[in-house]
Amino acid sequence: MSDPSLPVPAVAVIGGSGLYRLFEPGTAREVDVATPYGPPSGPVSVGTFGGRPVAFLARHGAGHALPPHRVNARANLWALASLGVRAVVSSTAVGSLDPTLAPGVFVVPDQLIDRTTGRADTYFDGAPGGASGVEHLAAADPFCPQLRAVALEALRAAGEEVRDAATTVVVQGPRFSTRAESRWYRAAGADIVNMTQYPETVLAAELGLGLVNLSFVTDTDAGVLPGEADAADAALVLERMAAAQPRLLALLGAVVAAVPDDYEARELVPRTASRRVLALAPVDGAA
Repeated sequence: MSDPSLPVPAVAVIGGSGLYRLFEPGTAREVDVATPYGPPSGPVSVGTFGGRPVAFLARHGAGHALPPHRVNARANLWALASLGVRAVVSSTAVGSLDPTLAPGVFVVPDQLIDRTTGRADTYFDGAPGGASGVEHLAAADPFCPQLRAVALEALRAAGEEVRDAATTVVVQGPRFSTRAESRWYRAAGADIVNMTQYPETVLAAELGLGLVNLSFVTDTDAGVLPGEADAADAALVLERMAAAQPRLLALLGAVVAAVPDDYEARELVPRTASRRVLALAPVDGAA
């Protein structure tokens, strides 16, 4: 997409549960982006945040209209990349699977376990009209190490308690886990549980974008602590995300400001392959 009057946002923020607006009213432009993969979650807002041009997209749409398994992650990432984004800072609410990781703490995860089903999780799926060729993403370290270092430094400078490495198990949703599932995920090595970090993280990498995630622990998952202690429900998650929003916005601003101007993501698939995806024509009615 090309609009000479629109500043090129090299950094994007994807807002998770509870974060549906980044800019003050009247200070940003909303852009409807048509994509080859159907409509993104909503218009992309472009404004100034953290002292630089930034694109913002609410993952679940306005008013949290989209459940996790209905988020069109391929369209979301393609829309951001088409505007010139190179680095993505995503936010998510997570449940803790670790008895020592309490609600109220920020986590910068470094690993993923995918337990979703049926989600479109690659741009190179061989579908008619899609990108040509087969590509196998090198996903050993799915989150960008450079952006993770930037985020950790920013959070520590702000005096936040932060867990500097964690494995997220991404579940299908929209339901929360059973106690048995939580114990199983913990035994498999997961520290936190979420419903949207996959496939968003790997799709960003396929497009040549770097991504770092800021997870906020809203609850301790069922089965982790004895009794009902802090069993997750949607009202609790949204209540705690709302209370944490001033902290989250301040930290997102600090991370965005600290992304180097010359940042380039790792090449986990050939850049020529990423360009083939971005060269695809949007479909009619996608915006």
